[in-house]
Amino acid sequence: MNEIMTIDTDNYSAMSKAMGFAGEAKKSGGKTVTLPRFRIWHQPIMGQAKVNGKTANVEVVEGGSYRLETPSKDEGGESTFAFAKSAKIRVFAQRFMWRRFVASKNPKPNEPKGSFHRTLMADNLSIDLKDNTGGFNCGKPSGWIKDFKALPQNTQDLLRQIKKVRILFGYAELINPVDASGNPTKVPLQPVIWEIDNRNAVAHMGEILSQIDKKQRLPIQHFIDLETEKNELPNGTSYYTPVAKVDFKNSVEIVDADQDVFKDFMEYIKNYNEYINNQWLEKSGDEPPISNNDMKVVESFVDIDNTEVA
Repeated sequence: MNEIMTIDTDNYSAMSKAMGFAGEAKKSGGKTVTLPRFRIWHQPIMGQAKVNGKTANVEVVEGGSYRLETPSKDEGGESTFAFAKSAKIRVFAQRFMWRRFVASKNPKPNEPKGSFHRTLMADNLSIDLKDNTGGFNCGKPSGWIKDFKALPQNTQDLLRQIKKVRILFGYAELINPVDASGNPTKVPLQPVIWEIDNRNAVAHMGEILSQIDKKQRLPIQHFIDLETEKNELPNGTSYYTPVAKVDFKNSVEIVDADQDVFKDFMEYIKNYNEYINNQWLEKSGDEPPISNNDMKVVESFVDIDNTEVA
């Protein structure tokens, strides 16, 4: 699968498999690659502004905006952030993984609140996947669970902690972006990684990709327009999920630069999976807790959602 390193739109079956989209219709140490991270930012960002001659706290970035985090090119430098209520993405590749957050018991103020267990990235979740604790599937039992409520309570609690993650790699563009202070900014179209772990969002983006698949097209040949929808919770809080629509009216021509970007995505996946495989080999057997140093390495690959930690 990973041996395919060039894009060939005339070879639909092979490319659909390599890009990780082959199953959508049925569902209805090498090069170091650092990718900007694309995601929905659920909470508004507050700032100060003059209102009737007085300084007041106001929303400078709306909740439910898409956020693009661009890593610094300098080692140890700070990332830059841009936000927009609308965006679009051109998907080059897709993978899946399981992820579980395990909270620490009584962490000190400067210590992590917990650690993330993560599996290999794969083009489907129908097989057992090694994880970074020496186990499989972050502890999720294999096979179909017919009656969830019949399971022991500790197993139910475990399964609630494990999230299915749909990972999209592609070019993303923010529409009318602003910085963290709400000031207009310029952000070029750039390759990104987008990890989607909300159940409804995972399903929705699967439906969108299935629409493309049914037309015997590859997602790389079209942009997907993105907005967000607010979802209210009984406790008064809210969260946002993507609202996506494929631009079928316009096709995107594959150019030489796309070949290089596709190679970078494949290299990123390879590097990440090599790391998880090495962690599994080191820790299989007694499954010790993952160290802080190990977490720093794996967090450089995979996004952490602070709302998930909370």
